[in-house]
Amino acid sequence: MFKIGLATLALTSMIGSAQAFDILGFKFFEDQSEIDEDSVIADPQAYSAELTTTATGDLESAIRDASTLLAEQDRPANGAAGLLARARGDYKRILGALYDEGYYGPVISIKVGGREAASLRPDARLPDPVAVTLDVDPGPLFRFGRIGIVNRAPEDVSTDDQVEAPESIGFAVGDVARSSLIVRTETLAIQAWEQLGYAEAKVADRQVVADHATKTVDVAIIVEPGRRAVFGPVGVRGANRMDPDFVARQTGLIAGEEYDPDEIERAEKRLARLDVFRAMRIEAAESGIGSNGVLPINVIVEEQAQRRFGAGASYSSVDGIGVEAFHLWRNLFGRAERLRLDAKVAGINWPIDSAEFDYAFGATFTKPGFLNPDNDLVAAISAERTVLPAYTETSAIAQLGLTQYLTDDVTLDGGAYYERSLFEDDYGTRNFSIAGLTAGAVWDARDNEQDATEGFYLAGTAEPFYEFYNNYLAFRATAEARTYWSPLADDSLVLAARAKIGAVVGADIDNLPPDRLFFAGGGGSVRGYAYRSIGVDNGGTVSGGRYLLEGSLEARYKATDEIGVVGFVDGGYVAADTFPGFDQLRIGAGIGLRYYTSLGPLRADLAFPLNKQAGDPDYALYVGIGQAF
Repeated sequence: MFKIGLATLALTSMIGSAQAFDILGFKFFEDQSEIDEDSVIADPQAYSAELTTTATGDLESAIRDASTLLAEQDRPANGAAGLLARARGDYKRILGALYDEGYYGPVISIKVGGREAASLRPDARLPDPVAVTLDVDPGPLFRFGRIGIVNRAPEDVSTDDQVEAPESIGFAVGDVARSSLIVRTETLAIQAWEQLGYAEAKVADRQVVADHATKTVDVAIIVEPGRRAVFGPVGVRGANRMDPDFVARQTGLIAGEEYDPDEIERAEKRLARLDVFRAMRIEAAESGIGSNGVLPINVIVEEQAQRRFGAGASYSSVDGIGVEAFHLWRNLFGRAERLRLDAKVAGINWPIDSAEFDYAFGATFTKPGFLNPDNDLVAAISAERTVLPAYTETSAIAQLGLTQYLTDDVTLDGGAYYERSLFEDDYGTRNFSIAGLTAGAVWDARDNEQDATEGFYLAGTAEPFYEFYNNYLAFRATAEARTYWSPLADDSLVLAARAKIGAVVGADIDNLPPDRLFFAGGGGSVRGYAYRSIGVDNGGTVSGGRYLLEGSLEARYKATDEIGVVGFVDGGYVAADTFPGFDQLRIGAGIGLRYYTSLGPLRADLAFPLNKQAGDPDYALYVGIGQAF
């Protein structure tokens, strides 16, 4: 049995880790706990484990979650030594869990075959199976008494340099004295100084005393700020094919500027965006801050393979099967240049008719760090043939543009393009020759791109273009917003909403290229209808429109760690010159299944058109990767 019954208990050394077990200089179970169960080779030792405790609710759950004996009792231990290793580990784990809940006077007894595990030798003879009992009395709840941070950083700083106040996380007189709060407070105290340029700030001492008479924990954290620093030269280690000078430049760290951990974080994201490194870290040089206040920085990298292949597939019961593949070359010339080739074949239905297939081929060259570390030059060429109910398109396009990463969430892009296209539709066979400019902005504040549970996404595009055959100037624009909200603490339920609008002006519909007009329908639009099948009804035929309005609502419930279900409704309509009434709104609704993987959720949606018209399907099944939006 292990009992903490001292009137005053110094906890200075054990707070740093839930696994540590060093109190008043005495190390408990030091020799025995060195046993690693996985290193033991012995006959399996079966056992049954039972917990008895006065704790209830969340506290009882914390004790159960901390116990390996309880969690793994269906898996026999590696002999008696392996079982005792689990038991001795449980003393520490349960004690650490209780400290983290604010209980500093527990009595923990773990008996194996009726004898205290701490007193048994690793070669003890045990019955098979053996009964294991865990008896835990958490004792009284402790709260913070006298607390303080010596040499605390100034709080009157700019917004960019502010960190979370320890009081806001529960480090305050009278709050429950959770051990993890003490560790977190130390981290915040150091971060506050680092934000002011003190790169080597550290906790010089920690004094933690639990008083059992008053059931309080007194804490004194002594911080040593060190000296203020500025960034020094950036050195690069581990670069093979990459130009080290380019890597240093891409960090964006400028020698002579005040040290800022936020700049270090941004530098890491810039280097990760290059898609060249398998592993990468940025750290202060071992020499530390020089006498002149300069702190050299080291970038340690490990490059990954230069080439990468990938493939994917999608399926819709309305639009058929689609397959695609790409080949990526990284770091072509030593400065993270990328060349990507893409190919896609879609519209594969039964009976197979290759004349109905969609084809797309393209090549994209990206030159990172073109104007500055947050700027990319992008050049692309592509050709495609697309067969849709409203038209058939054969086209080729060349584009040149720039992408600017303003912040972690905000991206701007702009460029120019030239496109030649041929369309076959109800207006006949028509050729178009178009030159245009593009501009776009994205504000992506989602917590996860593939499976968001909170945040929002805003995107807008603007495209003026000139058509040479018909001699007109036109303008096309779109705007889209998505939002996500999780009303439950465990994020098991997510409510998601999407809205999109679009407009094109400057020419008559019959003179505009069909791909510049708006359509709706399909997996990323209004589910339950064929891809781009919702448009302007011209007396039995469908063409694109000048204006678009779409919206979606989804309720996503994650039933287990791997399985989720979704209910959704989509709506949208396309207008020629003015928006029709809401009676013309096309609505689809349905249910979906999600299987969660490390790559993102696998999606299967079954949708039904609620106000179907002639030619619309009775239902549509969509299969893909990632949420619908």
